[in-house]
Amino acid sequence: MAKLYVVGTPIGNLQDITARALKTLQTVDFIAAEDTRVTMKLLNHFEIKKHMISYFEHNRFEKGEMICDRIAAGESCALVTDAGMPAISDPGEDLVRLCRERGIAVEVVPGPTAFASAIAVSGLKTGRFTFEGFLSVNKKNRKAHLGEIKTETRTMIFYEAPHKLLYTLKDMKEALGERNIVIARELTKIHEEVLSLSFSAAIEKYTETPPKGEIVLILEGAPEQEPDEITMEDAVAMARVLMEEGVPKTEAAKTIAHKTGYKKGDLYKELI
Repeated sequence: MAKLYVVGTPIGNLQDITARALKTLQTVDFIAAEDTRVTMKLLNHFEIKKHMISYFEHNRFEKGEMICDRIAAGESCALVTDAGMPAISDPGEDLVRLCRERGIAVEVVPGPTAFASAIAVSGLKTGRFTFEGFLSVNKKNRKAHLGEIKTETRTMIFYEAPHKLLYTLKDMKEALGERNIVIARELTKIHEEVLSLSFSAAIEKYTETPPKGEIVLILEGAPEQEPDEITMEDAVAMARVLMEEGVPKTEAAKTIAHKTGYKKGDLYKELI
Protein backbone atom coordinates (compact mmCIF):
# COMPACT_ATOMS: atom_id res chain seq x y z
CA MET A 1 0.00 0.00 0.00
CA ALA A 2 1.30 3.47 -0.88
CA LYS A 3 2.20 5.51 2.19
CA LEU A 4 4.51 8.11 3.67
CA TYR A 5 7.52 6.68 5.49
CA VAL A 6 9.08 8.99 8.08
CA VAL A 7 12.69 7.82 8.03
CA GLY A 8 15.34 8.62 10.62
CA THR A 9 18.85 9.07 9.19
CA PRO A 10 22.25 9.38 10.91
CA ILE A 11 23.01 12.59 12.79
CA GLY A 12 26.68 12.41 11.89
CA ASN A 13 27.99 8.87 11.71
CA LEU A 14 26.75 7.01 8.62
CA GLN A 15 27.26 3.68 10.40
CA ASP A 16 24.26 4.53 12.58
CA ILE A 17 21.75 4.02 9.77
CA THR A 18 19.44 1.06 10.34
CA ALA A 19 18.91 -1.88 7.99
CA ARG A 20 15.21 -1.00 7.84
CA ALA A 21 15.96 2.60 6.87
CA LEU A 22 18.20 1.42 4.03
CA LYS A 23 15.58 -1.02 2.77
CA THR A 24 12.92 1.70 2.87
CA LEU A 25 15.06 4.18 0.94
CA GLN A 26 15.77 1.47 -1.64
CA THR A 27 12.16 0.45 -2.17
CA VAL A 28 10.09 3.66 -2.08
CA ASP A 29 9.15 5.38 -5.33
CA PHE A 30 10.62 8.73 -4.35
CA ILE A 31 12.24 10.62 -1.48
CA ALA A 32 11.22 14.00 -0.06
CA ALA A 33 14.39 15.56 1.37
CA GLU A 34 15.06 18.74 3.31
CA ASP A 35 18.20 19.31 1.23
CA THR A 36 18.63 17.00 -1.75
CA ARG A 37 22.39 17.72 -1.82
CA VAL A 38 22.83 16.42 1.74
CA THR A 39 20.65 13.37 1.14
CA MET A 40 22.47 12.63 -2.13
CA LYS A 41 25.68 12.10 -0.14
CA LEU A 42 23.87 9.54 2.00
CA LEU A 43 22.37 7.76 -0.99
CA ASN A 44 25.67 7.71 -2.87
CA HIS A 45 27.46 6.24 0.13
CA PHE A 46 25.05 3.30 0.16
CA GLU A 47 24.78 3.13 -3.65
CA ILE A 48 21.08 3.96 -3.72
CA LYS A 49 19.65 5.62 -6.83
CA LYS A 50 16.26 7.21 -6.21
CA HIS A 51 14.29 10.18 -7.51
CA MET A 52 14.26 13.03 -4.97
CA ILE A 53 12.26 16.21 -4.52
CA SER A 54 13.05 19.03 -2.11
CA TYR A 55 10.70 19.61 0.80
CA PHE A 56 11.69 22.34 3.24
CA GLU A 57 10.40 25.31 5.22
CA HIS A 58 9.77 27.67 2.32
CA ASN A 59 8.05 25.27 -0.10
CA ARG A 60 6.28 22.94 2.35
CA PHE A 61 2.74 24.01 1.49
CA GLU A 62 3.12 23.72 -2.28
CA LYS A 63 5.22 20.54 -2.21
CA GLY A 64 3.16 18.98 0.58
CA GLU A 65 0.06 18.83 -1.61
CA MET A 66 2.07 17.48 -4.52
CA ILE A 67 3.61 14.75 -2.39
CA CYS A 68 0.22 13.74 -1.03
CA ASP A 69 -1.23 13.65 -4.55
CA ARG A 70 1.51 11.28 -5.67
CA ILE A 71 1.01 9.00 -2.68
CA ALA A 72 -2.76 9.03 -3.22
CA ALA A 73 -2.07 7.99 -6.82
CA GLY A 74 -0.20 4.90 -5.64
CA GLU A 75 3.43 5.93 -5.03
CA SER A 76 5.29 5.53 -1.74
CA CYS A 77 7.47 8.32 -0.34
CA ALA A 78 10.26 8.44 2.23
CA LEU A 79 10.50 11.70 4.15
CA VAL A 80 14.02 12.51 5.38
CA THR A 81 15.65 15.50 6.98
CA ASP A 82 19.34 16.41 6.78
CA ALA A 83 20.02 14.45 9.97
CA GLY A 84 17.98 12.60 12.58
CA MET A 85 14.23 12.17 12.76
CA PRO A 86 12.03 14.24 10.44
CA ALA A 87 9.14 16.24 11.92
CA ILE A 88 11.03 17.11 15.14
CA SER A 89 11.36 20.92 15.06
CA ASP A 90 11.14 20.41 11.34
CA PRO A 91 8.61 21.25 8.57
CA GLY A 92 8.07 17.53 8.12
CA GLU A 93 5.42 17.80 10.83
CA ASP A 94 3.23 19.69 8.34
CA LEU A 95 3.53 16.91 5.76
CA VAL A 96 2.66 14.26 8.34
CA ARG A 97 -0.35 16.30 9.45
CA LEU A 98 -1.49 16.76 5.85
CA CYS A 99 -1.23 13.03 5.18
CA ARG A 100 -3.29 12.29 8.29
CA GLU A 101 -5.93 14.79 7.22
CA ARG A 102 -6.15 13.20 3.77
CA GLY A 103 -6.33 9.65 5.11
CA ILE A 104 -2.88 8.70 3.82
CA ALA A 105 -1.06 6.05 5.84
CA VAL A 106 2.07 7.20 7.68
CA GLU A 107 4.69 4.78 9.00
CA VAL A 108 7.74 5.61 11.09
CA VAL A 109 11.15 4.08 10.46
CA PRO A 110 12.95 5.18 13.65
CA GLY A 111 16.57 6.20 13.73
CA PRO A 112 19.06 8.43 15.55
CA THR A 113 17.65 11.49 17.31
CA ALA A 114 19.88 14.31 18.50
CA PHE A 115 17.92 15.36 21.60
CA ALA A 116 17.55 11.79 22.91
CA SER A 117 21.23 11.08 22.32
CA ALA A 118 22.26 14.31 24.05
CA ILE A 119 20.21 13.88 27.20
CA ALA A 120 21.37 10.27 27.51
CA VAL A 121 24.98 11.42 27.96
CA SER A 122 24.25 14.67 29.81
CA GLY A 123 24.34 13.39 33.36
CA LEU A 124 21.28 15.52 34.18
CA LYS A 125 17.93 14.14 35.32
CA THR A 126 16.20 12.17 32.58
CA GLY A 127 13.09 10.89 34.37
CA ARG A 128 11.10 13.93 33.22
CA PHE A 129 12.18 16.43 30.59
CA THR A 130 10.78 18.86 28.05
CA PHE A 131 11.87 19.41 24.47
CA GLU A 132 11.85 23.15 23.74
CA GLY A 133 13.27 23.10 20.20
CA PHE A 134 14.81 26.33 18.89
CA LEU A 135 14.37 29.67 20.65
CA SER A 136 12.80 32.27 18.39
CA VAL A 137 15.06 34.93 16.89
CA ASN A 138 12.25 37.43 17.51
CA LYS A 139 13.20 39.27 20.72
CA LYS A 140 9.65 39.47 22.05
CA ASN A 141 8.88 35.78 21.43
CA ARG A 142 12.28 34.76 22.74
CA LYS A 143 11.75 36.68 25.99
CA ALA A 144 8.26 35.23 26.39
CA HIS A 145 9.55 31.67 25.88
CA LEU A 146 12.27 32.09 28.48
CA GLY A 147 9.78 33.67 30.88
CA GLU A 148 7.48 30.65 30.55
CA ILE A 149 10.21 28.18 31.56
CA LYS A 150 11.71 30.17 34.44
CA THR A 151 10.07 27.95 37.06
CA GLU A 152 10.14 24.72 35.01
CA THR A 153 11.63 22.02 37.24
CA ARG A 154 12.11 19.39 34.54
CA THR A 155 15.30 19.11 32.50
CA MET A 156 14.95 21.16 29.29
CA ILE A 157 16.40 20.45 25.85
CA PHE A 158 17.06 23.04 23.14
CA TYR A 159 18.56 22.98 19.68
CA GLU A 160 20.84 25.83 18.65
CA ALA A 161 23.01 26.89 15.73
CA PRO A 162 26.67 27.64 16.52
CA HIS A 163 26.54 31.30 15.47
CA LYS A 164 23.61 31.92 17.85
CA LEU A 165 24.93 29.98 20.86
CA LEU A 166 26.59 32.87 22.72
CA TYR A 167 23.54 35.08 22.25
CA THR A 168 21.31 32.30 23.58
CA LEU A 169 23.49 31.58 26.62
CA LYS A 170 23.50 35.26 27.59
CA ASP A 171 19.71 35.52 27.22
CA MET A 172 19.20 32.35 29.26
CA LYS A 173 21.43 33.57 32.08
CA GLU A 174 19.65 36.92 32.18
CA ALA A 175 16.18 35.33 32.23
CA LEU A 176 16.83 32.26 34.38
CA GLY A 177 19.76 33.16 36.59
CA GLU A 178 22.89 31.04 36.96
CA ARG A 179 22.25 27.42 35.99
CA ASN A 180 24.19 24.33 34.98
CA ILE A 181 23.96 23.48 31.31
CA VAL A 182 25.31 20.63 29.22
CA ILE A 183 26.43 21.58 25.71
CA ALA A 184 26.52 18.62 23.32
CA ARG A 185 28.25 19.43 20.05
CA GLU A 186 28.86 17.35 16.92
CA LEU A 187 27.25 14.22 18.40
CA THR A 188 28.42 10.92 16.82
CA LYS A 189 31.03 12.77 14.72
CA ILE A 190 34.83 12.71 15.03
CA HIS A 191 34.94 15.90 17.10
CA GLU A 192 32.02 15.04 19.42
CA GLU A 193 32.11 17.13 22.58
CA VAL A 194 29.85 17.08 25.64
CA LEU A 195 30.62 19.72 28.25
CA SER A 196 28.93 20.43 31.59
CA LEU A 197 29.29 24.10 32.50
CA SER A 198 27.61 26.97 34.29
CA PHE A 199 26.15 29.73 32.13
CA SER A 200 29.02 32.01 33.16
CA ALA A 201 31.70 29.46 32.29
CA ALA A 202 30.05 28.64 28.98
CA ILE A 203 29.77 32.32 28.03
CA GLU A 204 33.44 32.84 28.85
CA LYS A 205 34.50 29.78 26.86
CA TYR A 206 32.54 30.57 23.70
CA THR A 207 33.42 34.26 23.80
CA GLU A 208 37.06 33.25 23.46
CA THR A 209 36.46 30.32 21.08
CA PRO A 210 33.35 30.46 18.87
CA PRO A 211 31.76 27.00 18.55
CA LYS A 212 31.36 24.95 15.40
CA GLY A 213 28.88 22.25 14.44
CA GLU A 214 25.35 21.33 15.44
CA ILE A 215 24.52 21.92 19.10
CA VAL A 216 22.08 20.49 21.64
CA LEU A 217 21.65 22.29 24.98
CA ILE A 218 20.48 20.36 28.04
CA LEU A 219 19.49 22.74 30.81
CA GLU A 220 18.85 21.77 34.40
CA GLY A 221 15.42 22.66 35.71
CA ALA A 222 14.64 25.17 38.42
CA PRO A 223 15.01 23.84 41.97
CA GLU A 224 11.91 22.31 43.49
CA GLN A 225 10.16 24.80 45.77
CA GLU A 226 9.23 23.52 49.19
CA PRO A 227 5.60 24.37 49.97
CA ASP A 228 5.22 27.09 52.59
CA GLU A 229 4.25 25.72 56.00
CA ILE A 230 0.64 26.54 56.82
CA THR A 231 0.04 27.35 60.47
CA MET A 232 -3.20 26.68 62.34
CA GLU A 233 -3.82 30.43 62.27
CA ASP A 234 -3.47 30.38 58.46
CA ALA A 235 -5.84 27.44 58.19
CA VAL A 236 -8.46 29.14 60.36
CA ALA A 237 -8.20 32.29 58.24
CA MET A 238 -8.73 30.20 55.11
CA ALA A 239 -11.82 28.63 56.65
CA ARG A 240 -13.22 32.05 57.61
CA VAL A 241 -12.86 33.20 54.00
CA LEU A 242 -15.03 30.27 52.93
CA MET A 243 -17.58 31.11 55.62
CA GLU A 244 -17.74 34.70 54.39
CA GLU A 245 -18.62 33.26 50.97
CA GLY A 246 -21.56 31.42 52.50
CA VAL A 247 -20.01 28.03 53.21
CA PRO A 248 -21.32 26.50 56.48
CA LYS A 249 -18.83 26.36 59.35
CA THR A 250 -18.71 22.55 59.40
CA GLU A 251 -18.12 22.33 55.67
CA ALA A 252 -15.47 25.07 55.78
CA ALA A 253 -13.60 23.21 58.53
CA LYS A 254 -13.82 19.97 56.55
CA THR A 255 -12.57 21.56 53.31
CA ILE A 256 -9.60 23.31 54.88
CA ALA A 257 -8.73 20.25 56.95
CA HIS A 258 -8.45 18.28 53.73
CA LYS A 259 -6.20 20.93 52.16
CA THR A 260 -3.90 21.52 55.12
CA GLY A 261 -3.78 18.26 57.03
CA TYR A 262 -5.15 19.77 60.24
CA LYS A 263 -7.95 17.91 62.03
CA LYS A 264 -11.47 19.02 61.20
CA GLY A 265 -12.43 19.05 64.89
CA ASP A 266 -9.54 21.29 65.86
CA LEU A 267 -10.36 23.76 63.10
CA TYR A 268 -14.05 23.76 64.08
CA LYS A 269 -13.19 24.58 67.68
CA GLU A 270 -11.05 27.52 66.57
CA LEU A 271 -13.92 28.80 64.43
CA ILE A 272 -16.46 28.81 67.25
